[in-house]
Amino acid sequence: MSYPDDIIANSLNSPSVFKDSYKLNPDYIPEKLPHRDSKLSELTIAFRDIVADPGKTSVRVVITGRTGTGKTVTSMVFGDRFSKIIREKGIKLQYIHVNCHKQRTLYLITQDIAEQLKLSIPPRGLSSQEVFKIIHDYLDRRNMHIIITLDEFDYFLTTSSMEDIYFLVRLYDELAVTLKRISYLFIVRDISIISTLDKTIKDHIARNIIEFSPYTSDELYDILQDRVKIAFQKNAVTDDAVRFIADTNGFDKGGSGNARLSIETLELSGKIADSERSPIVTLQHAKEANSRINQEASLILDELKYLELHSLLLVKAVINLVKKENRESFPIGKVEEEYTKVCDLFREEPRRHTQVYEYMRRLKLMGIFNTMQSGKGMRGRTTLISLTFPVSQELDDYITKLIGALKNSKQE
Repeated sequence: MSYPDDIIANSLNSPSVFKDSYKLNPDYIPEKLPHRDSKLSELTIAFRDIVADPGKTSVRVVITGRTGTGKTVTSMVFGDRFSKIIREKGIKLQYIHVNCHKQRTLYLITQDIAEQLKLSIPPRGLSSQEVFKIIHDYLDRRNMHIIITLDEFDYFLTTSSMEDIYFLVRLYDELAVTLKRISYLFIVRDISIISTLDKTIKDHIARNIIEFSPYTSDELYDILQDRVKIAFQKNAVTDDAVRFIADTNGFDKGGSGNARLSIETLELSGKIADSERSPIVTLQHAKEANSRINQEASLILDELKYLELHSLLLVKAVINLVKKENRESFPIGKVEEEYTKVCDLFREEPRRHTQVYEYMRRLKLMGIFNTMQSGKGMRGRTTLISLTFPVSQELDDYITKLIGALKNSKQE
C-alpha cells in the first residue's frame, strides 16, 4: 500500500468504542424518553378530543422550552404512538411533522404536508389557501384526521405576513367545512413570541401551553446512560465521563440543561477515544470534547487571564494535584493544602480559609470549577473540587505565565 492508503486502511480496521454511533445522531428517535413521561401524558390529554368526538374541534397545543429540552423528540414519539393507538380504535389519524426553519413560508409548509400525505399537488398556479383546501378535501374523501406539528414555529412567525399567520392558525374561519380534520402542535423556544401576536391569533394558539424545563444534571445522566447502552460497546464509557458531561450541562449546576449538546459531547468523546486508539472513553476524553464543542468552554478558558492572583494560584493547585495523582477531583481540604504549597512556591502569603472558600465559590460560578459531594469509599461527606476543562502542559504553562505576570506587576 502507498503511504496515505495504509494510514486510511489501518484507521478503518482499528477497534472502536462505538457499537452503533447512529444512536447518538440528532435524527435518531429513541424508544425511551427519560424524564418526559409527564409531557407525553399532557399531550395525550390535550389531543384526546380527537378520539372522544372526531371532527368536532381543531385542537391547538403549544410546546415551549429551550433548545435541547426534548420538545422535538417528545412530539415525534407522541405523534407516532398516539396515531397508531388511535388507528387501532378505528379512527384514521396521521401525524405530520414540519420544520419551519426549513419550510419558512406558508406555501412550502402546505407542499410539505401534501408530500407527507402522498398527495400530488401541481407545482405552480395554486395559492397556499387553495392547496390547504385540496388537502382538506383529500382528508374528507378518506375520512382522515391529521395532527400537524409546526416545529421551530418561531421562524414562521417572524418571517411571514400577518395574513399567512392568520390563515394557518385560524384555518377553520377560512374553510367552510362540516368536520374539522386538522389539529396543530406548535413548537416555540420562547413563549413570549406568542404574546407579540394580534389578539385574534394569540387567543387561538395560546389556550393550551406545555412547558419543557431544562434538564438537571441527574436527568442528563440518565439520558446519557441510556445512549451509552445502545451506542457504545459494553463497558467502553467510564461513569466519570458521563457524570462530567451531565454536571457540565445540567441546569442545576449552571449549565444550559441541553440534552442535545450533552449527547453531541458524548459522541465526540468517543471519536477522540477512537482517534487515540483507546478502548474506553475516559473523563479526559469527555473534558477534551467539552472544550471543543461547548461554546462556553472557550469563553471560560478566556476568563483565566482576568482572574486575580489567588484565584489563579487555586487553579494551579488543582492542576498540580491532577498531574501528581492522576485523578480529576479532590476534597476541598486537599485543594487548600496544595494551594498553600503553591503560594509558598511563588513566595505569596496564602489567604485564610474563609477567603479561599470564597475564591472557590467564585470559580465555580464562573464555570472553572465543578463541585460535587463525595460518595462511597470516602470517610464522611466532603465537597470535591475538579476543573471543567482538561489539564495539559500548555494549560499549566499558561497559568504559570499568568501568575508570573501578576507577580511582576505587583512588584513594579
